[in-house]
Parts: sequence; structure tokens; C-alpha cells
Amino acid sequence: MTKRPNSNGAGSSDTLMLGWGNQGRRDDGLGPALVRILAQRRLPDLTLGSDYQLQVEDAYEVARYPRVIFVDADRSGPEPFSFRRLAPSASSSSFSSHSVTPGGLLTLTRELFNREPEAWLLGIRGYDFDRFEESLSPEARRNLDHAADFVTAALQTGRFAELPPVPPAALAPREDFEPTHLEGAT
Repeated sequence: MTKRPNSNGAGSSDTLMLGWGNQGRRDDGLGPALVRILAQRRLPDLTLGSDYQLQVEDAYEVARYPRVIFVDADRSGPEPFSFRRLAPSASSSSFSSHSVTPGGLLTLTRELFNREPEAWLLGIRGYDFDRFEESLSPEARRNLDHAADFVTAALQTGRFAELPPVPPAALAPREDFEPTHLEGAT
């Protein structure tokens, strides 16, 4: 994880945001793009990190915060984005050195550090993942701007709510969420 702590001079942060994706594959870079926007906004009590993918080592960082927001591009989610509570994976932790899901990372955090932070998954709708270019599609950029404003407001007010609203029974990992970092892109 490339860690970019907030620069407001405050002590410990309340929230860790981890954005991941390949910025060289167009909309796959939505997670890191949101991290860059929020770094410029210098929100208090927020620590930011980004990388190509989540890694098992991130469990240590996740364990240090009461709240974590995972951010990735979503190929098939609602426009402009979805935001939902996330729980540790139901099964015991399983991962490889090349991929770990947010739910798997939460499971690992619970198993290794006996910590279970409030966790959220922000899936920003993307459209163009096939070309190698370091820019976002215009549609993804618009969705990114909406997501940045939503997260900024939620962090400033301390009010987090699922969008679109999701019934409590649906907190299990979504089968239709297609996090782009798990696709073996080169």
C-alpha cells in the first residue's frame, strides 16, 4: 500500500481509506483517483492509501483504525456508485499473494489482530477497462466526482448510509460486484 497520511497535522485518524486499481487501464484507476482527490481536500481524521491491489499486509493497517473504506472500480454496479457496509468473509481467511478481497482482508484482520473495524465498500461505476491509458472515461470521471462529494460529506458529518439502500440481509459479499483487481490484468 502506498500510504498517504492526511497532512492536517492531527494525531491519529478515525478512518482509513484504501483505494486500489491499475491506473494504466483507464477506469480501473478509479480507486487511486478518489484517493488523490481526497488528499487534495485534506480532510481531518482521514488516512489515505492506494495500490494496484489489496495485500495481506494491509490487515495490519486496517486493524489500527475504527473505520475503513475500501474503494475500487465496479464494472457492473449502479451509477454513479454504490456504498455499502462490509463484513468479514463468512469463511476462514483464504488468499493468495496476488489477491485478497476486502471481506477477506477483514477476516484476516479479525483473525490476526482481534479487531473488526466498521467497514464500507465504495464501488465507483467504470466503463472502459480494456485500453492501456492513464486517463478516465468521461462517464467514470463524472461518477468519481459524485463519489468524492458523497464521501467528503459523509466524513464531515459522520453520517454513513448505504447507497443504493440495501436491506440488512444483503450484507453478504455481492456476487455481481466485479472488483477489477482480481481479474489477472497485466
